[in-house]
Amino acid sequence: MQAHQIMSRRVVTIRPESSVADAIRLMLSHHFSGLPVTDAGGKLVGIVCESDFLRRTEIGTQHARKRLLSLLLGTDRFAREFVKEHGQKVEQIMTPDPVTVAEDTPLDQIAALMESRRVNHILVMHEGRIVGMITSSDFVSAVAGPLTKVPGSLEDDNQIRQSALAAMSDAAWHPSGLNISVRDGVVTLRGVVRSEAARQAAVVACETIPGVLEVEDRLCLQTLRADPEDDYGGGDIASLPAETSTADDEPL
Repeated sequence: MQAHQIMSRRVVTIRPESSVADAIRLMLSHHFSGLPVTDAGGKLVGIVCESDFLRRTEIGTQHARKRLLSLLLGTDRFAREFVKEHGQKVEQIMTPDPVTVAEDTPLDQIAALMESRRVNHILVMHEGRIVGMITSSDFVSAVAGPLTKVPGSLEDDNQIRQSALAAMSDAAWHPSGLNISVRDGVVTLRGVVRSEAARQAAVVACETIPGVLEVEDRLCLQTLRADPEDDYGGGDIASLPAETSTADDEPL
């Protein structure tokens, strides 16, 4: 998936000279966790987020400052903290140079950016213009989509079977003599596995396929020592015919 597939397109911006009180009213009224800050020409200059209000003098959460500590850490740092905790304009509390991505940026890169930069908001840009914003909650919604779809609504039984075969065809743990049948979203697995871990992997591979209602495990555990070649991807899964589910494939 890419940025444009999960981003929120409804983005409200605020000017740097606006008051902090105005920013708070906007965030509360629209239920936003962050506001991009743009100048008079529409150029992105910063972002103000919920985390910018953690340390504020109005609620008594400002940093405690000791003179000796300020001498050790440097007075500039304490001066910047003071401005952020007491500032009345957006430009005084915002985070400058926010993290941005393009519309086609893959989600794994965005997730890595959020982790490495320790941010919960990333702005999506197109030719220098803000077209969307991605927050941590957008990832929750993206994950929830596949998990909450009505089973069977996207894939018919034959498509589910082909997906299951594809999911296991190149896996080192694939069952030998694998037979997969699907009826009304219920997948039945038959074959021989080398270990309980391989059995669980085969079941999970099917459970994650869209449309699967249930996985019926009829796999058998191999009791004899396997041929050494099997440990390096041996077996006959690749030669299995990709036949569709039939009445003969139904669970006994």
